[in-house]
Amino acid sequence: MFDLVPAFVTLFVVIDPIGLGPMFMGVTAGLPENAKRRVGLEASIIAFLVLAGSALFADWLLNALGISLAAFRIAGGLLLFVIAFEMVFERRTSRKSNDASPEGLSHIAAFPLAVPLMAGPGAITACVLLAGRANGNWIALSELIAIIALMLAICYAIFFTSSALEKIIGPRGLNVFGRLLGVLLAALAVQFVADGILALR
Repeated sequence: MFDLVPAFVTLFVVIDPIGLGPMFMGVTAGLPENAKRRVGLEASIIAFLVLAGSALFADWLLNALGISLAAFRIAGGLLLFVIAFEMVFERRTSRKSNDASPEGLSHIAAFPLAVPLMAGPGAITACVLLAGRANGNWIALSELIAIIALMLAICYAIFFTSSALEKIIGPRGLNVFGRLLGVLLAALAVQFVADGILALR
């Protein structure tokens, strides 16, 4: 029998649905309500596909390509730092109108929300390790996939309620909040890179 509770706790910690709420508010600031819901739904679906695919195929694929998880962590950290820079210095303002288009919304959902915030190196690593505990048992793997789906459903529920908090904070509060979140994202990005470099040594 697959250990459901430890798997749930592990994924809850590494994905951190509660912590993703403010991040979601930061990267979707200025978008209309229906656009935010679409972004949240698409990001949750994409993250599920990435994490479920990681549980099933990532170990084999990375070994076949000769790519280490440490290298993936460094790449994800560098890309995330670009988004953090734009949030801190309000470079996203000039792109908000473009982000409201269908192509722009899909871009935000895929990066940085789905990857690397929701399905980041830590979450992918956790899924690979948890899948390894299943020892090829398809029932256990199915239970792991179900836990991943539940976790991302929780993420979407938090995204869905983020607008209520946004109304309470107000435009000025959102401006300050967005810059603070940008700093936190930058720190998270640096941590990704640092962990990746240490793992490569």
